[in-house]
Amino acid sequence: MAEIIGIRFKRAGRVYYFDPAGIELEVNDWVVVKTTRGLELGCVVISPKQILDSEVTGPLKSVVRKADPEDVKRAQELESKSREALAKCGEMIAKLRLPMKLLSAEYDLSGKRLTFFFGAEERVDFRGLVKELTSHFKVRVELRQVGPRDETKLIGGFGRCGRPLCCMSFLSEFNPVSIKMAKDQDLPLNPMKISGICGRLMCCLGYESELYHAVRERLPKIGQQVATSMGGARVVGCNPLKETVLVELESGATVELPLGEISIKAEHSPNRGKGD
Repeated sequence: MAEIIGIRFKRAGRVYYFDPAGIELEVNDWVVVKTTRGLELGCVVISPKQILDSEVTGPLKSVVRKADPEDVKRAQELESKSREALAKCGEMIAKLRLPMKLLSAEYDLSGKRLTFFFGAEERVDFRGLVKELTSHFKVRVELRQVGPRDETKLIGGFGRCGRPLCCMSFLSEFNPVSIKMAKDQDLPLNPMKISGICGRLMCCLGYESELYHAVRERLPKIGQQVATSMGGARVVGCNPLKETVLVELESGATVELPLGEISIKAEHSPNRGKGD
């Protein structure tokens, strides 16, 4: 058995797993851990628990220590310093006329490593920029290009629903979203109406996808013949949320009926009959 602990470095950020190293920790405790970007301050979101060794996908890094007030104060100071670094980097990008959109800057807890995140439509040769940044800040500098979804997650904003973006509020990972999800929900296939600020399909299309899929499995197909208390009818529409079916009666009238009030007519094969 292996003991793990879940740590998040940003609000709505991905949860990473570490070895608690015997340190007594609880949810909402702040800890210092060593990552590929150096020492970082993270918050415990999953308390220590035992899992099978086979469930551990790779070697776990250990928690360095439980954060003390000095660590928290240091992180706050570096956050303020990062904003200054962001402004300076922006000036250098403008000077070098690089086709890149600067998004954020982060120091590691030691203050010896500075990472800039940016977005760009194509690959950017930023070697000259790295040299100038390293010379100015006297620390190790790294630039990371991110995709449209991560770019929006870093910047934040509000969705067409009027609420803060899901990606910056609670979505820790991006799940695949397809146009089929919009079709299953009878949404207009206009890109302007089903795309988010990032320009990609809205993440919320996936929230009810399983529900729509399950309900549609029980609903009859458009054009299918069904039986109702008012006689035979043909399906002309369905409402998955209400679980109702819109049918056209033999009289030509259309009626919306609950799914439970209709039955699908059995299809008779033309070859069946005599001798069966």
